[in-house]
Amino acid sequence: MQDYKGFYKAAFKLFDGRVYKDYLRRFCYGVEASCYSYVPKLVLMLKSESEIIKAFELSRKFNTPLCFRGAGTSLSGQSSCDTVLVCLDFCWDHMKVNSDASSITLGCGVIGENANKALKPLGKKIGPDPATIAAAQIGGIVNNNSSGMCCGVKQNSYNTLKSIRVILGDGTILDSSDALSIASFKISHKELIDKVLNLRSEIINDKELCKLIKRKYKIKNTTGYSINALLDYSDPIDIITHLFIGSEGTLGFVSSVELECVDDEKYKACALLFYDDILKAAKVVEILAKFEDEISSAEIMDYGSLKAASKFKGVDQILPDINEGDVCILIQSQNNNEEILKEQVDKIKNAIKDYPTSHKAKFSFDESEFANWWKIRKGIFPIAASAKRPGSSVITEDICFEIKDLGEGIKKLQELFDKHGFKDSAIIFGHALAGNLHFIITPNLSQNVEFQNFSNLVKDMSIMVSNFGGSIKAEHGTGRMVAPFVELEWGAKAYAINKKIKEIFDPHTLINPDVIISDDKDIFKKNIKQSALIGNEFDECVECGFCEKNCPSNKLTLSPRQRIALKREMQRLGSLNDKASKKLLKELKDGAKYFLNESCAACSMCEELCPVGINTANLALNERKANASDFSKKTAELAKANFSLALNGAKFALSAANLLNSNSIRKLSFKANLAIKTPVLKEYLPRKNSYKLRDKNYGFDESVVYFSSCLNRAFAPNKNLNDKRPIQEVFESLCKKAKINVIYPEQIDDICCGKIFTNYPDTKELNRAKNIDILKEATEDGKYPVVIDHGACSYELIKSLKDRFEIYDLSEYLLKFISTRLSIVPINDAIGLYTMCASKKLGLEDTMMSLAKLCTKGQVIVHSDTACCGFAGYKGFFTPQLNIHATTKFKRFYKNSAINIGFSNSSTCEIGLSEASSFSWQHIAYLLDSVSISQK
Repeated sequence: MQDYKGFYKAAFKLFDGRVYKDYLRRFCYGVEASCYSYVPKLVLMLKSESEIIKAFELSRKFNTPLCFRGAGTSLSGQSSCDTVLVCLDFCWDHMKVNSDASSITLGCGVIGENANKALKPLGKKIGPDPATIAAAQIGGIVNNNSSGMCCGVKQNSYNTLKSIRVILGDGTILDSSDALSIASFKISHKELIDKVLNLRSEIINDKELCKLIKRKYKIKNTTGYSINALLDYSDPIDIITHLFIGSEGTLGFVSSVELECVDDEKYKACALLFYDDILKAAKVVEILAKFEDEISSAEIMDYGSLKAASKFKGVDQILPDINEGDVCILIQSQNNNEEILKEQVDKIKNAIKDYPTSHKAKFSFDESEFANWWKIRKGIFPIAASAKRPGSSVITEDICFEIKDLGEGIKKLQELFDKHGFKDSAIIFGHALAGNLHFIITPNLSQNVEFQNFSNLVKDMSIMVSNFGGSIKAEHGTGRMVAPFVELEWGAKAYAINKKIKEIFDPHTLINPDVIISDDKDIFKKNIKQSALIGNEFDECVECGFCEKNCPSNKLTLSPRQRIALKREMQRLGSLNDKASKKLLKELKDGAKYFLNESCAACSMCEELCPVGINTANLALNERKANASDFSKKTAELAKANFSLALNGAKFALSAANLLNSNSIRKLSFKANLAIKTPVLKEYLPRKNSYKLRDKNYGFDESVVYFSSCLNRAFAPNKNLNDKRPIQEVFESLCKKAKINVIYPEQIDDICCGKIFTNYPDTKELNRAKNIDILKEATEDGKYPVVIDHGACSYELIKSLKDRFEIYDLSEYLLKFISTRLSIVPINDAIGLYTMCASKKLGLEDTMMSLAKLCTKGQVIVHSDTACCGFAGYKGFFTPQLNIHATTKFKRFYKNSAINIGFSNSSTCEIGLSEASSFSWQHIAYLLDSVSISQK
């Protein structure tokens, strides 16, 4: 009997409350990228191997199965469950490159792209390169035996594994890089090893089975377990470690891996080839496959893919006017020698010269150009899926043929689309060079006819692919989607081997049951997502999870896709009238106040990673506007009308807070915040700014209008910061050295960029009109440029008034107009650098880096994983846990560095950054002023 109540009670004590049974978190944390929707009974958030071992112990004690979740980008349902979902916090992202860069050791929580960033300066990368590599974590990449676009079979997870560290269901750790661990395991688990070796003998003694396994793993195959390990290796530890590759979390927990590094060739070239028929394109692929030394990847995208992609910003400049039936092949060639690369491209051109394209072929050696081509391919799944009909589900499949069968396989697949009613809506894309095709269908499963069409298509497709000797799942993993068809593809004998592997490692079926091996032959069509419509851009979300990497509240409360899923579930429950649904809806509405709204930084950094450009911040912003009380609206109107008075009130509050700001009072302020939502005190709380803002007319020929933000008019640097001068004094100093006069708007004490009025559209529009009048006078109707000194305010003002005035963020103005007029003597120290989120959206990261490199000869260290620090203006004081959580990895990163000073472009962010790192962060203007003098 499964005892979830007992599990919860014990887990709550063991894991400091990091076990959740409320419906909101169970539902939202259960969301992942596949087409399935399961709600776990409990959710754990675990930090260490010791906690994983304890979770296994509880699982055995209370007979409650576990399912492990990384980034949740898998597509076959392998990270869904209705049991206990185990999520991982940020403690699993360690990595270490070995001395000669031949391998890299990676924690299961490392994002694949981050591993490649660490290896890029060494001319290396990891082998697997799934389209989700910017979001997928190593644990998922390895558990799915991910391959991808360029790696094929040779460089997939299985073939680049050097060692692995796993935790078995009985709590035993096996580290195949550690001789002592191996020796201990051979003694303690002799019976398990004997069973594995008996399986190997069973295969070795069956020549037909040997032949089948060898043939099927020449192409991509993730249907079932990696039973090729039983042939490829004789040492039991090698067999066991490779069985974990592609095991989809069903044999144990993968804690870390050591992967071989592969060459990331310095020079690359790409081509876009267009054909008017997919079978013609398949023929070209057959030819290209003969040039595996020259071609690292050939991706195919059919007309449906191109049509879906063409509606997005910038794509029309890449794709020609495509006609119905057009198909595109994206080719990549690479080499460390530029001349050899040119020869490779010529060879490719010559090979396909007899197959005319329907549009002019595009060849490029410019990475900045073809990187955008790859963005289309990598985003095809969410882009194409977003074009689905309202109310329909997104089903993605992943099959593989031998290259010689690719054209015929495509033809048969199209016949199945026609037979089952998907001819006009299905799209095909994939890794053509490997014979690996993906397709998407979007049936409305609430309609019985379409449900049956979907079910019959999957069955017929599985039979068709098996008849070709292909793979029903090539790289997405078996999951639940093809678990019923493993035996169909492999036959009874090989399937029996698969079942025995599961029984050896998980005899009580407590580790991710119903994934890979399932007795339920209908499981592939159960619990399919049927998302309720919530309107606007949000209906395009396919819950792919690409957004989560940038979200400051991810793993604290909700990520962007989880917020959208929450709104969808609220909408679904709202359409039901039974008592249970009404009770759940009330729970979700109550929880949404904090989880959906208050804990959202509204930084919109999710939009930067979303393949279809969804700005999930609008969910929270819409809530805030809708729930704005009449009192708060009146307060906003009064603040706009009496802004100088409001600002003086803020300054008074700062003075009072600094008088009280001791360690003990700070602790009390956090307790009060939890109880009654009062603002917290910070160690790096700014002081009151008493600097007088007066024009500085030095008699120079050039002038600038200085729109100093209200925040910086209130803030002076904290006593612990390196430079105690207000930023206005620093900017005036720089302008004087650069021979530029400073003009303050006459009503400088009474202006605001308008960001504070975001929740009050009418007041915000009145404020905009007021700013236009003030700046029109100050700039003499646009004669002078305007500079603003806070990144968030710059974004707001530029967005609002860019059509009326020449406006610059201070960092951009410093680089373009100030630095060129200074004599700079750079320091030798390494420094930290952080570009606040709104400035990233303005494209100012390169500007900040250029400024930093002008000012120091030392390293400029950036923690690229901190897309947003979560301070979010006032939220750093009223929702402090958001900033603390968002800077968790930032804190660890700089703690492990030799940096003791950092620079940014947002005074509010700098409070949180200084708190996290325990050293000074100030505007980069301070750095430039400290290393510069006037030019003679």
